Amino acid sequence: MYWTILLIIGIAAYAASGALVAIEAEYSFVGVFVLGLTTAFGGGTIRNVLIGAPVSATWDTQTIVIVFLTLAVIVMLPLKWTQHWKRWGLFFDSIGLATFAIQGALTVKLIDGHLGLMLVAAMFTGLGGGMIRDLLAGKKPLALKEEIHAVLALLCGFYVWMDWTTPLQLTLAVFMVVTVRMFAIRRSLALKLPYNLIKKVEAQRLEEN
Repeated sequence: MYWTILLIIGIAAYAASGALVAIEAEYSFVGVFVLGLTTAFGGGTIRNVLIGAPVSATWDTQTIVIVFLTLAVIVMLPLKWTQHWKRWGLFFDSIGLATFAIQGALTVKLIDGHLGLMLVAAMFTGLGGGMIRDLLAGKKPLALKEEIHAVLALLCGFYVWMDWTTPLQLTLAVFMVVTVRMFAIRRSLALKLPYNLIKKVEAQRLEEN
């Protein structure tokens, strides 16, 4: 039951994030629904293409209903209410990341228990929708700037590969992902490329020449 509730929250959170990014970009009503649908279904679509599964399988009735209800609520909300998303957005986005990554790994587990494929499925299911959303909004994909996204998605895939798939264990995984990501954001933890060091080395070479 807990896992089902978290999955519903994750789907709604990803759909809402797409809609609110569209509102922030001053897109039209159509843009709100396009970005909302893209964020909710983009990752699953990429995953199914990679594993050779029917793309239509991502469009199950329950998910479609959740997504459309979420988008309808977002569209009807007063604009000032949507500003609260900036405060809670990363928290709910983290739930979406965890639930989608786990769902991607579970989907592959039913077809093929290969670790590599499960890791790829977890990563693209968790990150794909958000990356497409950001690109459509003319922004740099957050998942490519904040590498904790990919690390946590891969860990979700490994978690499922270890067969820790009871509802309680999956709920614990979501809790851990949300906690780690929010801590990393709060502490500004990142594994950034050493651009300053690279530039310093290049400058020294130019001086020597």
